Amino acid sequence: MKVRILGCSGTLAKGCRTTSFLLGERILVDTGTGVGELTLEEMQRVDHVFLTHSHLDHIAALPLLLDAVGAHRARPLQVHALPATLDALRAHVFNGVIWPDFTRIPTPQAPFVRLLPLGVGDVFVVAGTPLEVLPARHSVPAVGYAARGQRGWWVYSGDTEGQEPAFWRRVNALRQSPGGVAALCIETAFSNAEAELARKSQHLSPATLARELTALPPGADLPIYITHAKPQQSGLIMREVQALEHGALRLIDLQAVDVLSV
Repeated sequence: MKVRILGCSGTLAKGCRTTSFLLGERILVDTGTGVGELTLEEMQRVDHVFLTHSHLDHIAALPLLLDAVGAHRARPLQVHALPATLDALRAHVFNGVIWPDFTRIPTPQAPFVRLLPLGVGDVFVVAGTPLEVLPARHSVPAVGYAARGQRGWWVYSGDTEGQEPAFWRRVNALRQSPGGVAALCIETAFSNAEAELARKSQHLSPATLARELTALPPGADLPIYITHAKPQQSGLIMREVQALEHGALRLIDLQAVDVLSV
């Protein structure tokens, strides 16, 4: 399975787009501004969207995606998310004020989009891809995801302040499965100099990432891709991350990667 990194920045800047991953051709995980990297034909092939949470940098392109290709699709786009995330979309996006209510347009029977609830631990098979919902802890209700490719699992933490033991228990279980974890994408939004801002906004900094990585057993060998860095600090963040005592772990800047093969 190819995971295309459409965007993985913590905010906007030239050359920086916010979070969105394309799994194969038919699945999007998050719909940040990175969706703008897709052609209209590529957008039209997407059938399923899995959202981690309701923050703007992860949903900004969803209404525009529907506007771009909704009328050219044979069936509604399926958007999967926590009930609280779906409630936020209904109240604050598809409300007829910020954006038309595409959950009822062009007709309630055949809308552009259907909003479908999920929960932690749910397992889907979408376009032949097994996908599991993982726990996450953030300032709003949030989840992460794991998707099974031919080589192993792609795991994405979503936005998190860490301290979610159930997430790491599941990661360690997936490590023991055939193929193991082929790629773990975990956010580190702020440098250590802004650790207090990271704490208040419930994101990781390199110091708290180091604490999180202790949940992996000694000698664990897997690639860890750092995502969601703020553009003004991305270089500093990666220097601080790569200075960590991390044993056999490989810590890689996701912004330097276009496609992961898992």
